[in-house]
Amino acid sequence: MYSFAQRSDTRVVDEPFYGYYLIQRPEVDHPGKEQILSSMETNAQAILDEVIFGDYDRSVLFIKNMAHHFVELDHRFIIKLTNLFLVRNPKQLISSIAQQMKTPTMDDIGCYQQYKFYQFLQELSLPAVVLDSGELLKDPPGVLQKLCKVLDIPFEEQMLSWEPKPRPEDGIWARYWYRNVHQSTGFSRQPTSDRPLPPHLEELYEATLPFYNKLYENAIRA
Repeated sequence: MYSFAQRSDTRVVDEPFYGYYLIQRPEVDHPGKEQILSSMETNAQAILDEVIFGDYDRSVLFIKNMAHHFVELDHRFIIKLTNLFLVRNPKQLISSIAQQMKTPTMDDIGCYQQYKFYQFLQELSLPAVVLDSGELLKDPPGVLQKLCKVLDIPFEEQMLSWEPKPRPEDGIWARYWYRNVHQSTGFSRQPTSDRPLPPHLEELYEATLPFYNKLYENAIRA
């Protein structure tokens, strides 16, 4: 999201269905939950009309969605969008989420949901682009150039770096989840990527890995 926010032709939107998700799953205890619910639209149709398919002053709209936020939501609207699936090694993903949620489940991390949405698009012979964070870190300029070519948009050099600070588009949840990105200036491997996987989440990792591997098979390579 921070990379695309540097583009001259792009507006970005940060997780527009987060509030909707928290309404649908009241048992989920995310940090800042009450602030999130009071700061954003939670009606799914209004989000679709006003945010996903709203009017913008730039030719490119980059929406950072989380697959697990689509609870009880008719996801067929995605066929009208260009869909980019950002995936990450589930060991890193689960270890990161566990910093805020001690016992995340498959429903909390989104890997299975991503895979199902990817399958849905494949069955309709619609484009579904997969970008793996590990491949991106191997060669940020090269992978981003390939990505832009697939998306049929021009590559812009400024996508490679940004100032180390919050962005105005950040959701109110940024204070809990974006600490590392607020300190970053570009694409680089973070020390936190080597966090050990908590032993009690080994089973979740093993269950998630096959879905990640199937998506990774189709990822843009460095």
